[in-house]
Parts: sequence; structure tokens; C-alpha cells
Amino acid sequence: MRQEDIWDAEIAAQYDTPGTGMFAAEVVDPAVDRLAALAARGRALEFAIGTGRIAVPLAGRGVPVSGIELSRPMLERLRTKADEATIPVVVGDMASATAPGEYTLVYLVFNTISNLLTQAEQVACFRNAARHLTPGGRFVIELEVPDLRRLPPGQQAVVFTSEPGYLGLDTFDVLNQHLVSHHFRFDESRRARLTRSPHRYIWPAEMDLMAQLAGLELESRHADWSGAPFTGESRSHVSVYRRPE
Repeated sequence: MRQEDIWDAEIAAQYDTPGTGMFAAEVVDPAVDRLAALAARGRALEFAIGTGRIAVPLAGRGVPVSGIELSRPMLERLRTKADEATIPVVVGDMASATAPGEYTLVYLVFNTISNLLTQAEQVACFRNAARHLTPGGRFVIELEVPDLRRLPPGQQAVVFTSEPGYLGLDTFDVLNQHLVSHHFRFDESRRARLTRSPHRYIWPAEMDLMAQLAGLELESRHADWSGAPFTGESRSHVSVYRRPE
């Protein structure tokens, strides 16, 4: 499954849920607050900018935002909210595509680095972020902690969400650090609709090594955008890497 095939027009049309889910104010606002502060009145670049869930409100705060996006259908959705002059976007892979100029902030949210399916591609993503940063600039990643503590020996799947009309489960390949997220949507009929997306999960310590290979240093790590402490029980993290001056 290629990423450009997964994020097609149908998925792009379903992605936006204004005011709810990932688009709820209590989810978006803390992320935008933190990123605006980290941009420090400089320019920001979002890898995998998608439909602009974060970029549009961040630009609304006065931060100049650019993006890189692989999916043209996702970009078309963004263009209904902001034109090229407001949020310029380069079409390409976040591991290799370059945007003009330098930035005080590069960011990659909502687990999207895991869409790169090899360690080499993920390292290249870190290096690409470093390539865009000014000295002292920061690369911010939001990512889940691998949920392998819920996976008993011999079991390959874990249900992560079960609610009316929707069932989500992950199947794991622990040898290669791969998982596939399966999304089942159903109604009162006898049929269900399945969509799937492949990922390569990353441990925080592995991310830190990727950052070192790219010449970046870990500045901070919290459990969420509001700055909650990161602990052994945290299910996700927001990690900030800095390019030395």
C-alpha cells in the first residue's frame, strides 16, 4: 500500500470533521498554542500538512506557514481553506522534498512520521527537517508510544477503539516494527467497510538517535501539547529537537 494511494480523494473527503474528533478545539488549540510559541515569530514548515488541521489556525495566529504534502487530494481540501499565497505547499515526500527558504520551526503531528515505513526513510525525514532549520530552530514531532504492553505473546492484534458504528484494531509485525491499522465502519446492514493504513512504529529512544544522526538535540519531551510530564505510562509524546547554533 503506497501512501499516495491510501490518502485518496475518498479518504480526504472523510478526513475533516470540523469541531469534533481531531478537529475539536480542545485538541487543536493546545497544539497551535505550543507551536506558535516555538516558532518565536519566525517561519514554520509543516511536514505532511494534509488538509490544514493545524496549519490554518497557526497561520491565523500570524505565523507564516508553509507545507510539504504527498497527497494531492488532501492538498485540494486545504485549498478550500487557504490559497497558495497564504499557505504555500510543495507536493512531495516529507523525507526528501524541500521547501524554499529556512524556518525556525518544522513540525510533524498526529503520528505521521510512522507513515514512513523504513528506518532509513524516517532518518531521512529527520535530516530533511534539519536541512530546513535555521541555527537554533526546532523540529517538533507528535507520536504515539508503541502499545506493545497490550499485546500478549502469540497475539498479533489489539483493538484500540470500539464504539457504535466503528471498530479499530492494529495488527503487529514486531520483528520489523510494523503495524497495520484496520478501520471497520458499519451500520445496521450485514456489510462493513474496511480501510487500512500501514505504519512503522518508533520508540522514543530510537527517535532520539535519529535526531543525533541529523545533528539535532532533544530539548524537551512531554506527554501532550499542554506540557504534562512524560512517564512510563504515557500513551503519546510531543518531542522537541533543536538544531545547535
